[in-house]
Amino acid sequence: MSDRINSSDFPTIGIPASSLGVVLQRGGEELILEKVLDRFTVRPATDFPPQQLSQVSWGIWQRSIPQARLELFTVAPNQLEVAMSQARAAENVAFASHVYKIKDNPGTFVYLNDQITIQFASSVDADSINAIASTFSLVQERPILGLPNAFVFLVSKQATENPIKITNQLQGLPEVLAAEPNILVQSETHYQPRDSLYPQQWYLNHNGGKQLATGSHISIEKAWDITRGIRSVIVAVVDDSFDLNHPDFQGNGKIVAPRDLKENDFLPLPDEEEASHGTACAGIALAEENGTGIVGVAPGCALMPIRSTGFLDDQSVEDIFNWAIEKGASVISCSWGASAVYFPLSLRQRAAITRAATKGRNGKGCVILFAAGNANRPVNGTVNERNWPKNILQGNTNWLSGFTVHPDVIAIAASTSLNKKAAYSNWGTNISVCAPSNNAPPGISFQETGFVYTQPAIATFLSGLGVFTTDQLGAAGYDPSNFTDNFGGTSSATPVVAGVAALVLSVNSDLTAQQVKRILQDTADKIVDPDPDPQLGLREGTYDGNGHCQWFGYGKANAARAVQAAQQQRAATSNATKQVQGANYNQVAIPDNDRQGVKSAIAISDTGSVRDIQVKINLTHDFLGDLEIYLIAPNNGRVLLQSRILGRRTSLQTTYTVRSHPALKQMLSLSSQGNWQLWVIDYVPQDVGKLNTWELTLGI
Repeated sequence: MSDRINSSDFPTIGIPASSLGVVLQRGGEELILEKVLDRFTVRPATDFPPQQLSQVSWGIWQRSIPQARLELFTVAPNQLEVAMSQARAAENVAFASHVYKIKDNPGTFVYLNDQITIQFASSVDADSINAIASTFSLVQERPILGLPNAFVFLVSKQATENPIKITNQLQGLPEVLAAEPNILVQSETHYQPRDSLYPQQWYLNHNGGKQLATGSHISIEKAWDITRGIRSVIVAVVDDSFDLNHPDFQGNGKIVAPRDLKENDFLPLPDEEEASHGTACAGIALAEENGTGIVGVAPGCALMPIRSTGFLDDQSVEDIFNWAIEKGASVISCSWGASAVYFPLSLRQRAAITRAATKGRNGKGCVILFAAGNANRPVNGTVNERNWPKNILQGNTNWLSGFTVHPDVIAIAASTSLNKKAAYSNWGTNISVCAPSNNAPPGISFQETGFVYTQPAIATFLSGLGVFTTDQLGAAGYDPSNFTDNFGGTSSATPVVAGVAALVLSVNSDLTAQQVKRILQDTADKIVDPDPDPQLGLREGTYDGNGHCQWFGYGKANAARAVQAAQQQRAATSNATKQVQGANYNQVAIPDNDRQGVKSAIAISDTGSVRDIQVKINLTHDFLGDLEIYLIAPNNGRVLLQSRILGRRTSLQTTYTVRSHPALKQMLSLSSQGNWQLWVIDYVPQDVGKLNTWELTLGI
């Protein structure tokens, strides 16, 4: 940035100038960063051979982070700023940055690259955008699909402030709705290996036995009586690697559009000495029925193996979902999450998932599933932490899994072979369903400390069988053979449900992603666990008035019932013969920072099956990015109409239709009669607003 620019020249949305460099704008939230004092990263301007990297004077080269083209160096803490100044002055260095930690996220390193996301108000034209970019020495790289008037910019070498400071200054401009730096956080796979070999897939079907409760499987055989899946339904499994030479992945048309984002090629194979988490996950969902080995939940469906970079920067997440959309994935199974305690999604990451869930499958949406995680912590909530090694967590600690709480995601928890909560399984109001897996102590992986067990330690024996699945061929896998029974975690539960979703689409390809989600939830088995959690002592194994359980979501996936329901349900036609309208013109205040929100009702007395739906909203608020807006049907089913991506806008006058907002398709075929409600929730303090009016038009 040029010398004429000074931080004090710009409004900073209430952030003190001294904090501009340590407040991270992230998905509408502000996270506090702490500098790591013994390391920094650089991006070379030209190719830097490893030998030359090892010889630079400004630090000790540790490793490359290829997906961001960064090189990591360590230095003595008292030499950090001097070393970074030397690196920035070097002609062959394009970019240098501190490494950060998110406060209260121990062991989670945050790396910056030179990308910034900016969403401008709709009234801001190209000339104004270019002027703002020039002022901050930014170069526009590309627009962002799914976000109006939003772009990715590169921070040029002429900029004198880092991306964090720049985005905080941009956030204060009236032309800017949201601004975020792109960060990299290492991903964490979700599994808990076990030792003993048990060569039966009890989680699909069983008739009882040792450590097997009645009905603890997913009733797959009755589903297979209807379908075993069809090749046109493609399941993208996103993971660390895949042994595509395994016999259970062979078959005509079995493998579709493989992609290796880590090595930037099309062979997502494991390294020689790498245990392949993806091989195990893919086998659970899709192993071919070939007379040998195992059988996946949906053996007739195709596998799209996508090897991730291992980091969760914006570009990596976009690349995953863009590839899946472009190559025709029907289902996207993700048995991983951020290696972090608190990880909200960025604007670009939220948009990438939303785009896949609404634009994939020719507008019907990809069915997206994420593992809830294995720490026995809420996917969004607070726990009073104690007794952790070296007190890496202590006191009231906020936990957030941004992928799991995304409204377009099906979040998967884990139950055991005894129909109990798996001790490690994360939980909360965002859990959709659970599926059978193993049982093991809860834990979490941090880049700095590695795997650590969450506390307090569990003293009791944890009963339950492991999951039998495909393994990397030879000795490099979890077991010396080509199969393993020591797989588990919510990593194992997620591809189980992904396979069920694939069977559902095999019998009814007209279903939207949201309709598939609703079928999985509505047909789940209401398993109950009255026992206290052996670690935290909680009792959350029963269901509330809406049929939801903190531990199990809407229940354990039942493949037979889900496939039967999909077969019976046909996409509703839009040839409505009658229009019914209602309105509520009573202005109501939106409670500030209150997750109970406010609800406004419209009563519809006409009876009929909903064939079309429109919702018109007039709402004002000081900062619309604080709000989520839901439509609730008379049967208490709900659809997210508006997520928290509106940033600094203050007025919302929008009509949501089935065409513009495909999530509304899940309301089609419902009964029109009853109370329809608009639910508005404000998640952040200070800014306030009102719901002025809303109108509902139903075609029946």
